[in-house]
Amino acid sequence: MKIAIISGSHRQNSQSLKVAKHIQKTLETDICDETWLYSLEGNPLPLWDEGVWDGEQKWLDILTPLREQLASCDALVVITPEWHGQVPAGLKNFFLLFGKNEFAHKPALIVSVSAGAGGAYPVAELRMSSYKNSRLCYIPEHVIIRDVESILNDKDSDNDARSDSYIRERLQWSLNILKEYAIALQAVRASGVTETDKFGNGM
Repeated sequence: MKIAIISGSHRQNSQSLKVAKHIQKTLETDICDETWLYSLEGNPLPLWDEGVWDGEQKWLDILTPLREQLASCDALVVITPEWHGQVPAGLKNFFLLFGKNEFAHKPALIVSVSAGAGGAYPVAELRMSSYKNSRLCYIPEHVIIRDVESILNDKDSDNDARSDSYIRERLQWSLNILKEYAIALQAVRASGVTETDKFGNGM
């Protein structure tokens, strides 16, 4: 089993990437066989334009290796910071550039990150607007990591002991649930019932 981890922050050395690396280590320890971590640090993806649909060479060069990686994954972890109560623009752009060929009928876990007491709005936004045409299946569980600067740090002295312990346990539990959804949805995709040329987009 292979699980993709998408770190949705544009910032250099972001807290989202710190969380992504912890999740990657947790997954590789005892949950899945392989992971693929992709960070939007530094905005590596241009903004969508019609050339994506037209198959322009510049887009094929950028997207083909990423499409292959995503298509080979059985599940995703989507990590998003909360910026002004929203999902960052680069992460929204990510969901414009990829779709059903990479995501359809695969489970995804949302992990939202906040420097303070926020984090709920990006969960609602992703559940509302990023799955329709891609058919990505967000699982019922999600994790909100509040006061993230005091959680999941390498040095124990930099962590709030109670919150850090809770979040580590909650992540482990949620990732195990994601694994079981990944196993279950493999059978859904293999059944053939999801294949259609007639209903290319969600309603």
